[in-house]
Amino acid sequence: MTSSSPGEGGGERLPRPPAFGYPAQTWKEISHLLVNLPMGIFGFVYALTWLAVGVGMAVTIAGLPVLAVGLLGSRGFARSERQRARALLSVRVDEPSRMPGRPGEGFFGWLWRSLRDPVGWRATLYAAIRMPWGILTFAVTLTSLFIAWPVLPWIARALTNVDRLMVRGLLSPSDELERRITELESDRGTVVDTAAADLRRIERDLHDGAQARLVALAMDLGLAKEKLDEDPQTAARMVDEAHGEIKLALQELRDLARGIHPAILTDRGLGPALSALAARCTVPVTVTTDLPQRPAPAIEGIAYFTVSELLQNISKHSHARTASVTLARSGSRLLIRVRDDGRGGASPAGGSGLAGLAERLGSVDGRFVVDSPPGGPTSVDAELPWRDRDGGSHTGGAPRRPAAARRTP
Repeated sequence: MTSSSPGEGGGERLPRPPAFGYPAQTWKEISHLLVNLPMGIFGFVYALTWLAVGVGMAVTIAGLPVLAVGLLGSRGFARSERQRARALLSVRVDEPSRMPGRPGEGFFGWLWRSLRDPVGWRATLYAAIRMPWGILTFAVTLTSLFIAWPVLPWIARALTNVDRLMVRGLLSPSDELERRITELESDRGTVVDTAAADLRRIERDLHDGAQARLVALAMDLGLAKEKLDEDPQTAARMVDEAHGEIKLALQELRDLARGIHPAILTDRGLGPALSALAARCTVPVTVTTDLPQRPAPAIEGIAYFTVSELLQNISKHSHARTASVTLARSGSRLLIRVRDDGRGGASPAGGSGLAGLAERLGSVDGRFVVDSPPGGPTSVDAELPWRDRDGGSHTGGAPRRPAAARRTP
């Protein structure tokens, strides 16, 4: 007979029931093995269904969107499996990154990108093999609960170690290198297309602008030479007009050279170059730079032309009264913020100039975010990787100096 002592309120303290001899982690492993069966059935049925429908309809093209959506669903199933493994098996697997998109890529760009998603296909393979494994683990675990109870912890650990290998092998972001290679290939195409477009623009500007003006100037000087003896006054007038044409041609060449790479950017850096840009803007612009040193010339050029295009948009479309440009370095990133108090509604969608900027920055591992609600204000944040002028890149840097503010009326 078990003795008892009086408890609070005159009651009796009852004996505690015997505790199971397994640690908490063993019970988590047993739970995971038992849940393998329903999760395995669900994953197998899901993968088999969308694969059968998508492949069957692929001959009519309509099956390709089914395959793309199915891969997205496999990503969701894999996410839930990673969470289950984290909670019950103490397996820490990082979440794979989202599929990188390109602004203005359209439906077919999204479709092709989705069908090439290695994370989705590995998650589909994981779902397909889980049902037979789930049947095995469920049967072995359930049988051991009633027949082989003393050795169940070792059985559970052995089976869940296989689960851990599956999760790490098929659901971890181990193929991110492949994704990065795909991104770089896409970005290289963007850079090549952008460079080709810039070369065509320069060729067109030279042909239609300075070249045409110089050809006309040569013809005018030829006529003036013919009239020099018989009509000096007319010849002098024509030479005077040619002198004016020379000034216009030189100005066009200067503008074209500034569009390629402005001399002030090369000689003095981003602060003075952006102040010169702000002076040409139709809206008063405040330029603030907080850079401990100059970045690499390529990064300077991208930052300059990004701000240049944003200020042109402000001049043409924003109806703003004031604007501001802020540049700062944060670790290994160059941060750019352009704000205006205009009417808002700017969006990189639809193949606009903002979409082109986002694509260009993405091609160099940059970032581009537009916040422009209707009615304003508009804020555009851009990031570029910081690279030193000697070619290095690091998260440290020289001590930060106080911000220098310049206001251009």
